[in-house]
Parts: sequence; C-alpha cells; structure tokens
Amino acid sequence: MAGRDERMLRPFWLHQVAEYLIGLVLIAIGLQSPEPAVPSILGGVIVINAAFVDGPVGAFRAFDRRTHRILDLVVIGALVAAAAIPGLPVDNTNRVTMIAVAVVLLVVWWNSSFAAKAPKGTGPPVDRTEAIGRGAGRLAGHAAKFVRDRRGRE
Repeated sequence: MAGRDERMLRPFWLHQVAEYLIGLVLIAIGLQSPEPAVPSILGGVIVINAAFVDGPVGAFRAFDRRTHRILDLVVIGALVAAAAIPGLPVDNTNRVTMIAVAVVLLVVWWNSSFAAKAPKGTGPPVDRTEAIGRGAGRLAGHAAKFVRDRRGRE
C-alpha cells in the first residue's frame, strides 16, 4: 500500500462535492425510512461540514482545511457510532447504509489533498531581465500591429 506522499491526491473541490452528494444521498435515504431522524441528521451534518470549510465550493468558509480534516474523522466516527449503538431508532437497512457511507467518506478523506492552493504570484521569482525582455517584446508586437492596422486603412 502506497504512503500518503507517494500517491496522487484528489483536489479539495472534488472532496467537497463528494461530501455534498454523499450527505444529500444520506438525507434522501433517511427520509424514506420509517425512522428518518438519525440518518437525516447525520446527512445534514455531512453537508454542513462541507459548506463551512474555506474550500473552493464552501458556502460559509468558517474554518480552515486542517480543522475540516479533523472534523471529517469526527463525522465518520459519528456515522459508525450511530450505526453501532443498538438503542438508537434506526432500522437495519439504514445501519448498513451509514456504515457504507462512513467507508466511502473515509476513502474520499484518504485520497484528498487538504493543502491550500498557493496564492497567485507566489511562484518562483521571475528574473528581471526576462521581465524586461517580455515587456520589450509586447511593445514591439503592439507597434507592429499598429503599423499593420494603419497600412490597412490607406
């Protein structure tokens, strides 16, 4: 099994979209069961967790990706605990569904990159002579276009 640094991690926006879809599916499945409270609430928690992170498709951006990474594990643990506690009013189909959702979320979590995207302009420094050369090239290109346009009108 490859270590976390040796494999290709998925972008964070894909992680968020997957959480939105999984949460909405769990809500829909829960609402169709005889005891809808537990799976529907947990589906809502998944959606809220995805909406409150500062990622690309986050709605409220209340906390950073590092916090979200930990909260994902808490949500997965809550799903497993809710499926395992015998006293909760959850039918067996929803128990199996919640375990399956927990496994899917764990796979999504494991294969996601939680690194923040670097802001623009923070790349390697551009050589000043290269910037001057590019500026001169643009100036020459604009001048040539101007001359062509003037000749086309005559």
